[in-house]
Order: sequence, then C-alpha cells, then structure tokens
Amino acid sequence: MSLGNSLFNARKKSGLSQEAVAEKLGVSRQTISKWELDETLPDIRQSKRLSNLYHLTLDELIDFDMDLKEIEEIMAKTDEKREERIDWSSAWSRRYPILASYRSLPGMDRYLEQVSILCGRVKAEFGLSELDTFLVVKDMVYRAYKGSRAGRSAEHNP
Repeated sequence: MSLGNSLFNARKKSGLSQEAVAEKLGVSRQTISKWELDETLPDIRQSKRLSNLYHLTLDELIDFDMDLKEIEEIMAKTDEKREERIDWSSAWSRRYPILASYRSLPGMDRYLEQVSILCGRVKAEFGLSELDTFLVVKDMVYRAYKGSRAGRSAEHNP
C-alpha cells in the first residue's frame, strides 16, 4: 500500500473529509489530495499531526510497505528466469535513490572487495551455495543495521 493510500484510508476511517483535515492542519484541501494521490509527501511535522488526528502511531500512519502476504504472493509468481532479469538495485533505487549513485563514490570499490572476501569466507566455512551465501550475508547486514538503529533509539530514549 502506498503512503497516499494509507493516508486516504486513515482519513476515511476517521470519518473526516479532505476539507476538514486541511482546516485542522492549516493547509489547503488540494494539499491533502496531493498527499493522498502520492503526488507530494507531508513533512514530518504534518505527518505527526496527521497521526494524532487519525489516532494512529506515526509508524502505523507511514507504514506504506507492502504487507507480507502481498510480498509472498509476488515471490510465488516470480520464477527463477524472470528473477534473473530483474535489476533489483534499479527497482529499489526508486525508493532509495542512493542505490543509483553510491557506486560512483570514491573508494566504494574497496568495500565491494571486502564484501566479496566475506562472502567467500562464509561460503567456504559453511559450504553454502552462491545464492545462499548472498542471502545469509545480506541478512547479516540487515540485522547489523537493525541493531544499530535499536542502539540509537535506546540512546535517544533513556
């Protein structure tokens, strides 16, 4: 679900019109419409005010990722040949623009070499296939990222 759909659904559940929301936030009805159509995004302050207005946490309001069931359905329909043709970096770069540009950063090739060495070590030590090695290392990086975010949250919320 897109952020716009999430905003639209939250507004409808609250029984509010675009005009009513616009008035409460001090913006135009067209602004609310643009948010709900994914033409523009509310800033963080407006997002917080929307979450309060709709009686949702900010996380609930901005949780515009596909839900797990949708992802599983897409994965079940994607065969290996089709998957090999997908440029995942390009697809994800629409949401995370850094994926389209990081390769040109000076010195980035050193890190690619280090990741390749890590993959080789994990593959050899655990006897994994290339794909399984990639998936395991990718998951380890994700877990490290989540752990660092949790650590930062704890620092800011003693």
